[in-house]
Amino acid sequence: MAGPKRIIVAITGASGFDYGIRILEMLRSESIETHLVISRAAMTAMSHETDMTVAKVKQLADHCHDNRDIGAPIASGSFRTAGMIVAPCSAKSLAEIAMGTGGNLVTRAADVVLKERRRLVVLFRETPLHLGHCHNMLRLTEMGGIVMPPVPAFYPKPQTIEDIVSYTAARVLDLFDLDVTATGRWKGG
Repeated sequence: MAGPKRIIVAITGASGFDYGIRILEMLRSESIETHLVISRAAMTAMSHETDMTVAKVKQLADHCHDNRDIGAPIASGSFRTAGMIVAPCSAKSLAEIAMGTGGNLVTRAADVVLKERRRLVVLFRETPLHLGHCHNMLRLTEMGGIVMPPVPAFYPKPQTIEDIVSYTAARVLDLFDLDVTATGRWKGG
């Protein structure tokens, strides 16, 4: 890809706001240009889960876009990116992406990433699942997306929630062929 490597990061209204924050931090340390979109529901989750403010989260990104701005650059296939990460991804956002409705910038940008055959990774944060969730995950996978529920790995022997979040974030970035440090990678045996 000519020019800077860009990744879109969307944070939607599911529990797990820290996944989006940690992914932004890791992308910054890798000098990857980031384009951030935060849904209104994500802002509610943020107020319950973290001491961060929207302004502080936006400082982690190179560019921030309003979820209502369907005319933002990331809504066009001609705006080249390496792909998009939705972390966390709510059931509503998953359904809208899987159905291709594109009613807001998160879902429109995800639709563009899929139609351009770029990498889309969603950290679907819902449990237990009903059949509709399973169908939406199947649809998204059939369209070329990757559904990656943020299920913690315990073989790295995490000591803190931050350890769990960081390990999962590193595994997400592995899917973009970014070689970030992750303590406790499996060595076999």
